[in-house]
Parts: sequence; C-alpha cells; structure tokens
Amino acid sequence: MAVLGAILGDIAGSRFEFKRPFRLDIQNCELFTKDCEFTDDTVMTLAVKKAVITRADLVKTMKEIGRHYPDCGYGGKFRRWILGEDTKPYNSYGNGSAMRVSFIGEYFNRLEDVVREAEKTAAVTHNHPEGIKGAVATAVCIWMAKNGKTKDEIYDYVIKQYPAETYEYSIDKDLNYLRKHYRWNETCMGSVPAAMRCFYESSSFDGFMRNLFQLNCDCDTLGAIGGAVAEEFYHGIGFDGEEILRRYLDDRLWEIWEL
Repeated sequence: MAVLGAILGDIAGSRFEFKRPFRLDIQNCELFTKDCEFTDDTVMTLAVKKAVITRADLVKTMKEIGRHYPDCGYGGKFRRWILGEDTKPYNSYGNGSAMRVSFIGEYFNRLEDVVREAEKTAAVTHNHPEGIKGAVATAVCIWMAKNGKTKDEIYDYVIKQYPAETYEYSIDKDLNYLRKHYRWNETCMGSVPAAMRCFYESSSFDGFMRNLFQLNCDCDTLGAIGGAVAEEFYHGIGFDGEEILRRYLDDRLWEIWEL
C-alpha cells in the first residue's frame, strides 16, 4: 500500500529533516527511533485518503484535520492556508503536492483517473504547473509500480517529466552525484526526481531510505514521495509496518488509516 510507504518514509525521514549526523552509519542505523515522528506529510496524506474514501470536500477535510496539528511542520504559506479562512490556492510549486498524493496512485485503477485526481489534490493549493506536475508524476509512478512496470519504465517516465537539460536534479543524476551536489530543496522539481533516483538505485524499501539518508535533503518529504513508490514496487516494506504506525500515530490519524 503506497500510503503505508509514504507515512513510514515520512516518519523515518523526520529525524533528519533539518540535520543529519556527520558520522551517521547509514547502512546500519535504525530506521525508526524515539527521535522520529509523523509530520505534515502524514497528516495531509491521510486527509486526502479520508476525503476520497468518504467523498468529502477536499479543502474542508484538509483544513479540518490539519488544524488539529498546527505545529507538525507546515510551510509558512500552507500553514496560513490551513489555519485561515481563505480557501483559494496560492500558486505553489512546493513539494507538498507530491507528498500527499500517494492514496491516489494506490486507490484508482485507471491511469486517467489517477492523473485527474492527482491534479485535483494538488490544485487546491499548489496550482502552479510545477506543483501539479509533481503530484501527477508521483501518483503515476505509484500506479506504474502497482501495475508491474519495471524500474526502467518508471525512469523513462520521470525523465520525460523532468528532462536533464532543463532540471538540475533530473533522475539521470545518480546517487554518487546527488551525494556530492544535492542541496536542500523544497520544490517539486527539486524533490520528485531525486526521490525517484533514490528508489531507482534501491533493492528494497529499507534500501530506498538508506539511499535517501545520504542526501542533504528534505528527508521526510522525499521519504514520503519515494517511499510510496518503493512500497508498491517491492510489494511491502519487509517488516510489520502497521505495528510501527501504531507506535507513532495518534488515535485520530489511526482511525483514518483504518478506513
């Protein structure tokens, strides 16, 4: 389930969102520790799920759930949108549209439905073309992984969305390059292809996260983006994900998870 991968990617990446130990033992460190927590990525992922499952208004649902967690890591503009009365989008191309879209790729079976619904989940706030593209690209990669597409097919799709001659962190930049040159980036175009590269060079969900830990990045959000694809592609995460979710989610979010 892509949502499981997204949430666990968010939680595992949360402790490295703003700093990473210089001498971190990447290959042997625990993924889930007392320093991990869910962030806005998890909250909004589950808000989208609830809106789709219950056929509720997306904006109303995002605001309703989001206001229970005012300090979970929202960006400044999004926090004002969540807590304020304005319901209009604000032309964002931040990576928030990509981190919350996992349920769309998981739930819908027809590609045209995935694209349409991903656009909808982005456009309520992230109506910039790059904001919409980030959501659609992530959802389509999830759909491709769910439907048995190969890594090379996913790679080819992503590089068409983010061609190397136009985008600094296109998926053609390998992990060795990203380790040396990637810099913190909260945009869709700086996050989605980098997350997909970490997935491309992995052999498991665990491996994806350890690839990600090597980058100076918005680790929880890239974890949510790529973790959703990794979970679908590898048909699981290799351990009891629900037990970990129960450890970190509160009752309100757990209830949505179980819908």
